[in-house]
Amino acid sequence: MSNPTPQDVQRYIADGLTCDHIEVEGDGQHFFATIVSAEFEGLIRIRRHQRVYAALGARMEAQIHALSMKTLTPAEWASQRASGAVAASHSH
Repeated sequence: MSNPTPQDVQRYIADGLTCDHIEVEGDGQHFFATIVSAEFEGLIRIRRHQRVYAALGARMEAQIHALSMKTLTPAEWASQRASGAVAASHSH
């Protein structure tokens, strides 16, 4: 099985989770994703991450070795974009 591309991971997430915005970077094994979804409303961070893992299913164990993620509601995303915090906080 070949390593997934960032575009593959983005598609896998989008197929299992309704998203307003997704960005994925990575090298085929390690990925960083920014995921914006209304489905995150009212959920704590661990529940948001579990929702993404559920969308990825078995791929998380078989293909994706590491996934760091920033999970935001649309309101949180808009607030961060307005303050310029998204670009400044994106570091690995």
